Amino acid sequence: MEFQKLLLDVGKALSKGEEIALAFLCTDLLGRNPTTVKSASDLFSRLGDQDHLSAERPQLLTELLLIIQRPKLIRDLQLSDGASTTRSLISPYRKLLYNLSEEITDDDLKDVKFLLSKDLPRKQLEENVSTLEVLMGMEHKDLISDYNLNLLETIISKVRPVLQDKISEFKALQVTHTSPVAQESGRPRSVSYPIAPNQVPQSSGPERRASCEMPVEFPSLAESYVNTSNISMDLPNVFPGGDESEALSLGLSSLNTETSRYASLKVTIDPVEMLPSQENKASSETQASQTTNTNIEGLEEYPMTAAKRGICLIVNNNNFTNSMPVLKNREGTIFDEEYLKKVFTWLSFEVEIKRDCTREEMLSVLRALGSRNHSQMDCLVCCVLSHGMEGHVFGVDGNTVKIEELKEPFNGLKCASLAEKPKLFFIQACQGTSEQKAVSICADGPAAPSPVCSDASKANDSIPSDADFLLAMSTVPSYVSFRERKNGSWFIQSLCQNLVQMVPRGIDLVSILTKVNADVSKKTDHTGVKKQMPQPAFSLRKKVVFPIPEAPPPSLQHNILLHV
Repeated sequence: MEFQKLLLDVGKALSKGEEIALAFLCTDLLGRNPTTVKSASDLFSRLGDQDHLSAERPQLLTELLLIIQRPKLIRDLQLSDGASTTRSLISPYRKLLYNLSEEITDDDLKDVKFLLSKDLPRKQLEENVSTLEVLMGMEHKDLISDYNLNLLETIISKVRPVLQDKISEFKALQVTHTSPVAQESGRPRSVSYPIAPNQVPQSSGPERRASCEMPVEFPSLAESYVNTSNISMDLPNVFPGGDESEALSLGLSSLNTETSRYASLKVTIDPVEMLPSQENKASSETQASQTTNTNIEGLEEYPMTAAKRGICLIVNNNNFTNSMPVLKNREGTIFDEEYLKKVFTWLSFEVEIKRDCTREEMLSVLRALGSRNHSQMDCLVCCVLSHGMEGHVFGVDGNTVKIEELKEPFNGLKCASLAEKPKLFFIQACQGTSEQKAVSICADGPAAPSPVCSDASKANDSIPSDADFLLAMSTVPSYVSFRERKNGSWFIQSLCQNLVQMVPRGIDLVSILTKVNADVSKKTDHTGVKKQMPQPAFSLRKKVVFPIPEAPPPSLQHNILLHV
């Protein structure tokens, strides 16, 4: 009875448009025309009859409310804690169509209806017909499906070109992740879809598909060209061979985990890493995939229950006037600091900012922070914004600090109060030393004739070796990192935007960083040449899921990623 009352409260809180949206999202589950659903209560009853929704299985309700962006309703009904899930019952195709409908304005819809005037009955194109209803009409006429979006893509390219990338990404993922088995048997309409993996595996199983589904669910923050005149490029002087395509491939496969070398820390065997027994090796690919999917559901989350989430230290090195060797000042880095402060304050962190630190000052600040008592806090965040070179970041005096030295004060032996808690490092620094062709670009590295900045770091020094660390570098080894003078760095901009967008949806941090990878990798200057690929690496044993803040998300007005 209590769950039925909860469903009734949800139904009363929804608008008619939201009821239609939920029915549309559940089309594949119900196996019928969503227009036959009379109300939210009717929808919930049908889902309950088919065993998709119950007091014991409320996950679908939470997922639906997250998709239609009602996180406050989830909090008010106390659904967020007990109903979180790593499995999605709503297909990426349904989410794609819904997200497209949310981006299409009334004027856009008129143009869509005009273009469909020869394909759909006039009644389905009347003024009071919504975008979702038009999409449903196209489905009923078999004009679109999850494997045929050509007509929709053509229409979107004429009406709202900025949305075309969403469809292109989805189509590419369908091709990439369609195995021969799936092609022969067809995609079941009532399957569940992974949405929040803790890591990206080497094989092309369902977990990998999950991380790639993010661009479908969330608007791309990096689809257009960037004005090069406002960019400084965090680029080093000389990096060994390889090209940008190799760097992009490396970045997409760089998520990895390591086992802790400290026996004093609690050891947990992740179900995802379990291998099938000898007798199961002959099982079909489908069975193996199902086993992996089941295992991923067992991933735990780090506790996030403290009144204050933890300390967020921001080290922002801008003024390199007195550095030896001479380094250029890092114009635009103040915006990165501003965005990080806003976002992590919103996430209930106590933000501390240290500006223009020498090598010794950086080490002193980090050691002092590591010596504090963090027992009443959930985790630690450290953001370093500076110039860099292979395996190091620069102090403003021109002396360097190893990446490992940044992490050392917080490992399980040096800081017991942070043992078994996530330590999250975000480094805006290039990892390469080769100077690329640049127009009005400056480097976060040793001074060079071209105004280019290099925040470089070597891969072997960047991978966390202690348990519960995450290190998010702004770029992969040997490559550059861009910073806009008027907006801040591409990496920090995308990180902050995606945290603001995805934390209220209950998405874990590794998945958010995967979306950051996707966004930043698509950014380019007006020549289409300059590219960047971030690199997260971690030894996390559980998922990092920040609680949904009660306060509204901060405004990031200066954080403009799209330049036309």
